[in-house]
Amino acid sequence: MDFQFNSDNRIDGTDAMAEQSEARVRERLARFEGRLTRVEVHVRDIDGTTNGAEGVEAAIEARPAGAQPVAVTDRGAKPETAINGALKKLVMRLDSDFGKADRVR
Repeated sequence: MDFQFNSDNRIDGTDAMAEQSEARVRERLARFEGRLTRVEVHVRDIDGTTNGAEGVEAAIEARPAGAQPVAVTDRGAKPETAINGALKKLVMRLDSDFGKADRVR
């Protein structure tokens, strides 16, 4: 499974943040690893200098082998919060999608 981390110019997307995000994503998606070809995390600041409670948005796109990509988003005060929320949604979606596919087989 390939991993890609992207951030806009208002988010300090350091190598450490990218490595932490990758470790968290790989940990949470380990059971799907053989079924996913790529996971992309996009983090952006949506409220500029306001720094509100939901000022950062994280979008995660997972690409299952031979299927359409699955994308989720979540918002939080910090990039880590938004990424964790989006990751939680992604795990639920993949559980649902792969569970339905397994029942059909």
